[in-house]
Amino acid sequence: MKALPKTRSSQTASLPKAPESRGPASPCRVALVGFGTVGRSVAKILCASPEGPLRLTQICNRNVERKKQPWVPKDVLWTEDFHAVLDSAADIVVELIGGLHPAGDLVRDALKAGKSVVTANKQLIARDGPDLLQLARACSCRLEFGASVAGGVPVLPALRTGLCGDRLHGISGILNGTCNYILSRIESARIPFSEALEEAQARGYAEADASEDLDGGDARAKLAILALAGLQTRVAPETIRARTIRGVDALDFDYAAELGCTIRQISRADLKHDILFAEVGPSLVPAASPFGRVQRNLNLVVTSGLYAGDMAFLGPGAGGDPTAVAVVSDLMFVAESLSAGVRSHWPQQFLEPKISCDFETPWYLRFLVRDRPGIIARLAEILSDHELNIDAVLQKPGFAKAALPFVITLEPCRDSQLHPALEKMAALDFCIKPCLCLPILP
Repeated sequence: MKALPKTRSSQTASLPKAPESRGPASPCRVALVGFGTVGRSVAKILCASPEGPLRLTQICNRNVERKKQPWVPKDVLWTEDFHAVLDSAADIVVELIGGLHPAGDLVRDALKAGKSVVTANKQLIARDGPDLLQLARACSCRLEFGASVAGGVPVLPALRTGLCGDRLHGISGILNGTCNYILSRIESARIPFSEALEEAQARGYAEADASEDLDGGDARAKLAILALAGLQTRVAPETIRARTIRGVDALDFDYAAELGCTIRQISRADLKHDILFAEVGPSLVPAASPFGRVQRNLNLVVTSGLYAGDMAFLGPGAGGDPTAVAVVSDLMFVAESLSAGVRSHWPQQFLEPKISCDFETPWYLRFLVRDRPGIIARLAEILSDHELNIDAVLQKPGFAKAALPFVITLEPCRDSQLHPALEKMAALDFCIKPCLCLPILP
């Protein structure tokens, strides 16, 4: 659903009065905007419990006549006009159309109309979440987005309630099921990257153009939301470095196995004073670690706190039903808050740290060269010039000298220290292409 009537965001509107607390016997009226895969699942859950605390009153979608379903109660109003939703008695608007436009204006108009909002829109929350939360507070409304990261995995509600007593300083995760499926298939079947991608597309795990997944755009938007919710920081997704998984091949899993590791797309954020170290990209992780054991299209989020230590959340990161469960859970939380007259739990201001990708870790460097004497010596000379220490050199037999792969692992060093050396090595005449450089995480 992309085209809806013009919204009112550009019009002058005074902020509404705080809504009255609802009695426990009065169900919250819910208007659903977007009736795609997730929207249908949300409607089914709501319609299956007509006596519960939530009552579906409206469904808004384009081409609405073709969307109507016999299992939806007859008193539910179907409409193509979002203004009808704004003018209705709905207490909560569920936005499930996705994207920035017109979704952003719809959410703003709903909040200005005094209606709380539940959304699964990761791009909108990653970009405008702090401003929308402040608008919701000003309008005495609630804005919840638990389904915007990791689908049915309740990590955002846990950050909102179960972990709010801790002081979190780090969040890391496998946040993109498409990448995890591809990498775990290369690992298990030792197939080329291209074949694993085609398989993911055939199974519906990857779009025809999977660039947003493969190149890290999807995961860094989710990481920005996790940093907002868990670390209370304002982070523009584009300020987080994203590295592609396209260069990873079956051979890298062979070398990783020799190091007791495997390879996953890892998103990580670590808040230290006024600097947020953050990045998304393929990394070596211990094969026996929680990240190393996650297979296929599952998601995993690990939070690190000052008092409670590490907490892990595992589950399906996509799909209509798991995401719908997260949406309905947010609806129930908002309904309970409105009934009790509870104000927003979000802070009035968010931290705005400097964003850096200058992590200090060991590194995995996989080269592809035209073999000749002196290659290791020349690479070692460059690494030494940049004060980088070699930990190990790995080379498997049986490869043609015209395209010979081998691996150098480095002792811990900072990203900023390593990359000038990588640029110099990439220009060497025996290098067929720049080396694959992956951090080795503990």
